[in-house]
Amino acid sequence: MRYSKSGIQTIKDKPIDAEVISHQLLVRAGMIKKLASGLYTWMPLGLKVLKKVENIIIKEMDNMGCLQILMPAIQPSELWEESGRWDKYGKELLRIKDRHDREFCFGPNHEEVISDIIRKDIKSYKQLPLTYYQIQTKFRDEVRPRFGIMRAREFMMKDAYSFHTNEKCLNDMYDQMFVSYKKILETVNLEFKVVMASTGQIGGSESHEFHVIAENGEDELVFSDSSEYAINSELSDKKLKEGDKSPDGKGVIKIKRGIEVGHIFKLGKKYSEAMGVTITSEENKIKNIIMGCYGIGVSRIVAAAIEQCNDERGIIWPTSISPYDLVIIPINYHKDNKVKEFADDLYHQLSGSGISILLDDRNISPGAMFSDADLIGIPKHIIIGKKFNENKVVELKERKNGNLSEIVANNLNDVVDNLLNSNE
Repeated sequence: MRYSKSGIQTIKDKPIDAEVISHQLLVRAGMIKKLASGLYTWMPLGLKVLKKVENIIIKEMDNMGCLQILMPAIQPSELWEESGRWDKYGKELLRIKDRHDREFCFGPNHEEVISDIIRKDIKSYKQLPLTYYQIQTKFRDEVRPRFGIMRAREFMMKDAYSFHTNEKCLNDMYDQMFVSYKKILETVNLEFKVVMASTGQIGGSESHEFHVIAENGEDELVFSDSSEYAINSELSDKKLKEGDKSPDGKGVIKIKRGIEVGHIFKLGKKYSEAMGVTITSEENKIKNIIMGCYGIGVSRIVAAAIEQCNDERGIIWPTSISPYDLVIIPINYHKDNKVKEFADDLYHQLSGSGISILLDDRNISPGAMFSDADLIGIPKHIIIGKKFNENKVVELKERKNGNLSEIVANNLNDVVDNLLNSNE
């Protein structure tokens, strides 16, 4: 992609209403545009990152044998009344009426809808186990939307729902999803912690939260440095302090702040009993289906990644979700024909090799090019400047650590091979 055609519009100054670094940098990098409080448009550069996170999640879900569907965002109140949640949810549930005065809500989750699908389609134990998932826009009418996309009214989420004949089958899927969520965050290359958590309004017998470690995290995580003990502080029986002995007797307590990006639940029969979701069992008896549900925030992972991966110059994207693999910065592109020709040839050859390239073809100062490249966080920068004309050398800069290396540019194929190897 040529920068002049990319739609990227960066901003020099920090937005007045942006409290946290992820909000500031997403706006400054031109990745999101605010429409109203808690509502944002994803611009081309930001959408590239969002789609990369989605694809990592989709690959993991498909590898597990989960089936992707897409349910309506608007849900009839009758289903929520069946489950008992219509009156339990407060004003965060965005409710509307149609022209016939029938009540609906914009779904913050889809337990009721998927339960309705299953009770109509699944009749026998032979059809289970089964896991459906979707990636969809969710809605929560936050009292005070803040932190940009981290706590917005509208957000992108992957939610999955599993259905089983017995508790052992549920436990097996829960454990698989637990491992799968860890793989997703490891693929993105983020530091994270899994903690025991409250089941809240969704309900169930057990749940775990997945938190990306970040100073601006809303949750306090209490965990042992030598064991699997880890809990959200809101569930802790006593106020544990850093350095205290771990309640399981192994190691000492560490405390960090985290951003919740995933939450998994063992729902059991909570919804199947309330909504009459049954099957004929192997013993030819009518039994309630056992359920699990599993959510992970697609847009929230984007914000959490920035909170963890940034410096004073801008974003430092993990390579797995960077909008581009490499940016070419040709100095005097519009004045030096040799630089232009080499930059264009390199761009076309690398693009044909499967690397995602941004060529900065704007007629602006080198300093502005460097600043924007750092701000938007592309992992590798190829600089075609003074050394190219003097010694046929181009420079490769690593965004993460600022390290510079030189590549002899006598032969374009050698440069391409060098860059392809450095991208592995």
